[in-house]
Amino acid sequence: MPDLVAILSEPNRRRLLELLSGDEQTVSQLASQFGVTRSAVSQHLGVLSNAGLVHARQEGRFRYYRLDPDGMAALRDALDVFWTHELEILTSAHPSGTGEHVMTAEKSVLVPLDPDETFALLTEPERLRRWQAVTARVELRAGGQYRWTISPGHTASGTITEVEPGRRIVFTWGWEGSDDLPPGASTVTITLEPAEGGTSVRLVHSGLTPEQAAGHLEGWNHYGDRLMLAAQYGDAGIDEWAAPKPGDPLTAAEASLAVCQAVLRGLKPESGRLRTPCAKYDVDDLVEHLLGSIRSLGVAGGAMMPDPAGGPAEVRVAEAAQAALETWRKRGLEGTVNLGRSEVPATVVTDVLCMEFLVHAWDFARATQQTITVDDALSSYVLERGRSLIAPQMRDGDNFAAEIEVGPDADSLTRLLAFTGRKT
Repeated sequence: MPDLVAILSEPNRRRLLELLSGDEQTVSQLASQFGVTRSAVSQHLGVLSNAGLVHARQEGRFRYYRLDPDGMAALRDALDVFWTHELEILTSAHPSGTGEHVMTAEKSVLVPLDPDETFALLTEPERLRRWQAVTARVELRAGGQYRWTISPGHTASGTITEVEPGRRIVFTWGWEGSDDLPPGASTVTITLEPAEGGTSVRLVHSGLTPEQAAGHLEGWNHYGDRLMLAAQYGDAGIDEWAAPKPGDPLTAAEASLAVCQAVLRGLKPESGRLRTPCAKYDVDDLVEHLLGSIRSLGVAGGAMMPDPAGGPAEVRVAEAAQAALETWRKRGLEGTVNLGRSEVPATVVTDVLCMEFLVHAWDFARATQQTITVDDALSSYVLERGRSLIAPQMRDGDNFAAEIEVGPDADSLTRLLAFTGRKT
């Protein structure tokens, strides 16, 4: 029997049931009330139909949908049972001050891919970076570790406890640096089932306080929508959550990396020989330059850097940046570090990374005619840090050109680029 409560947890499906509470309607009529595609609405109607909540009839070229009275009665019964059970748990639970975790967050979506492709989107680092993570490291086996920087400054990590490729994955969950929900403190279970129109994905996040459940449900809703976009288009695009105001230097570096990776994903195999705004570099050369900087800064912090083998630029940069940033998160930015010629404050490492990621992201975008989106607060922060990095003697035409004057109305990114001697 289908889990009617889980099916109803998807907001678009709830809205469809509301719209069908009156007269029957076609897919086109229903889709006009949504901001998602007609295909997505059809998929949600397929789930509701399979669950017996709506009935469809064909008339000529059109399919008309209406509520199924028997299915709605079953839904009411299921909701009564669900809320009775949840209230019993809340009533018998200890007060939240005892620290006992009693709640779950649940999310279900219908992904328009087969189970194996959907499983890959949920578990492979290169796929995860297209909808959920800035950086991702995954040992896909029972007992393996994972670490995902979901948004700059917010990294989840834990242990994978169960893996059934194409069917199920279970892993512990928590946030690095959190006292309330540290790594391993809760559990996420994701199950996949073939369904009409794709794969039904159900996520259950258990071991949470009521406050944590509410916050994580908001997050799973956000990333559930992005999962659907990645399934439909291959990439969910810029994540508005990936550009918060930089709270610390490493967070700023992660936010800058997110911008750079979005551009690198747009590179094509034939892009390599295109000239960039850096006169001595084409796209391939600039990728190698960026990788060299990441590697040297990672090694300075003690990182074991990955093998610089060939492959897509986004993958190579992401893997190198993951290793370097993870090492600096563990080490911290106190004290000094040897960068080859002298000892410098460790914060110089993140200043350089911010400049490298953000400025070269624009270089790659300009070379390949892509649009770049940068949070104003982030580019302002990187400009401030850049002013302490670039000394006058470095403006020799080889490292940096002379600063270009811009008007008072120029945005932060334009001012940053002009500071490095680039003409926008």
